[in-house]
Amino acid sequence: MTDLIGTQTPTRRITGPEEAIAALERAVPGLADHRRSEPAVLDWALLEDGLGTRLPAGYKRLAERYPTFALGDFLLVSLPEPGEEHYRLRGIRDDLGGVIQSWWDADMSIGLRPHPAPGGLLPWGESNEGDKFLWRVTEENPQQWPVTIASRDLAWWHYEGGAVQFLAEYCNGTLEPWALPPVDPEVTPC
Repeated sequence: MTDLIGTQTPTRRITGPEEAIAALERAVPGLADHRRSEPAVLDWALLEDGLGTRLPAGYKRLAERYPTFALGDFLLVSLPEPGEEHYRLRGIRDDLGGVIQSWWDADMSIGLRPHPAPGGLLPWGESNEGDKFLWRVTEENPQQWPVTIASRDLAWWHYEGGAVQFLAEYCNGTLEPWALPPVDPEVTPC
């Protein structure tokens, strides 16, 4: 049975992309070693048009600065690569039509449907153990989208901050990693 554990709210929600990335870089000291020498130019229009929604500025800025990376050999932060945005779009669509739709069909999604349904789930990361890290597309402003964690143990929870802030607080131990193991803030580019 799928359970909603609860909701965690940060002391202060970070909405500025630069501030969120700085918090992540403090929480994961080795991350800055993998920063691109120049920000990547990505075709955000292809991704956003293909998904039917804008994406959060923090995620976009993270992708412009960093390639896809893993944290602690556990959590994969999936980011588009220049010229390969269509592959990331296809991966997101596969998740939406595959596992996330399967959760809905099997009544295992705590009532949350895949995007583009109102309040739908949109994936941005996953663990090597089957956990999914998603946005809940709750409103027009993507900077306000909360994060939903779908644990492999069928325990779900919400975080009322953005994805980059979630990563920072997960790595620095500020939030309680309900149904997740603590993560080693070691970064590996993928």
